[in-house]
Amino acid sequence: MGNPQLLRAMNERLLLDQLTDHGKASRGELAKITGLSKPTVSAALADLESAGLVRMVGSVSGRPGPSTALYDMNVRAGLVAGVDIGRDWIRLAIADLRGDFIGRRDVRNLAKSSAELVGAVHELAEQVASESGVAWTQISYAVIGSPGVLDPATGRLGLAPNLPGWDRVGLVEQLHTTLGVESVIENDINLAAVGESVLGAGRGLRNFVLVSVGTGVGMGIVINGELYVGGSGAAGEVSFLPASEQDVASTDSRQRGMTETAVSAGGVTEAARRAGLTARTAKEVFAAAEDGDPTARAVVAAEGRRIGSLITAVAAVLDPELVVLGGGVGRNLDMLGGAIAERIAELGPLRPRVVASELGDGGVLHGAVARALGAARDLLFDRR
Repeated sequence: MGNPQLLRAMNERLLLDQLTDHGKASRGELAKITGLSKPTVSAALADLESAGLVRMVGSVSGRPGPSTALYDMNVRAGLVAGVDIGRDWIRLAIADLRGDFIGRRDVRNLAKSSAELVGAVHELAEQVASESGVAWTQISYAVIGSPGVLDPATGRLGLAPNLPGWDRVGLVEQLHTTLGVESVIENDINLAAVGESVLGAGRGLRNFVLVSVGTGVGMGIVINGELYVGGSGAAGEVSFLPASEQDVASTDSRQRGMTETAVSAGGVTEAARRAGLTARTAKEVFAAAEDGDPTARAVVAAEGRRIGSLITAVAAVLDPELVVLGGGVGRNLDMLGGAIAERIAELGPLRPRVVASELGDGGVLHGAVARALGAARDLLFDRR
């Protein structure tokens, strides 16, 4: 015979998940959908309501008999936060338990050291919480998106050259302590892939990749509907793929990766400089190309060909249903698409479908919030 306490918890979780995923419903509707008896549904809803996880949100009348109560999850039973830490920007959002943002702010990253950056993240967290009318301490769970790969054995972040000092001993612990809420750090591009899976171009797909080309170059991989990070968390570090433009890696490209050195925004700017352009950023190069400057157009076309080579390598290994291009450079698919397709066609028969990110700068935040929601719901249910 089953454990009554375990069965009760399983029934409660089944109903809570149903309300979370599909919204308000009556006891009769929940019984029909879940296959549970009406008395079992009533008892489980009473327990969830007593724990503050479910609330009555209205009633339905207009038919014979008494009105029917409608129940829904209590979206304010807890709050979650997503944080995106990049070289140029820090982004932070607070969301309710259905994932709806109640506050968000993006600020320039002006920190001169890793310690300053930790302080800036904490200051932004308090600011967004205040603007949202909540206390930061109300956050049930936060997920922090950061470049690099966290080594669980040492607690250090590696492979994050664009954030100086970000790999120092004690940095991760300091960040968790300063924020003061339960939190975890994940790779930012992996989170962007999660965001596209939940709300963006990857919705409904079991196998796709997000290739981000911006300040850095990285890839998030979704296989069989799940994020794939590899044996040590470094799956998708395509910045370290060999680049055909360089026979021998320089010191800088050994640290950043040959592909990142050539393909990232910095690579575009350097290529423009070598071509005689005065553009100071990749954004300026693309703007000049859009205005018809032939030299800038040639630089952009060369960048598209490099991205096409990268996508071909990825497609040969993973055969994804879709390649989503993100990042400040990558999402300019309207200007890069022709050269990308041309290069892919030159390299062989593989023809992966390539689209631009639907979430843009918000991809990491949406992915972070999605990951935080799963953890927070588990925590709140266990604590009930």
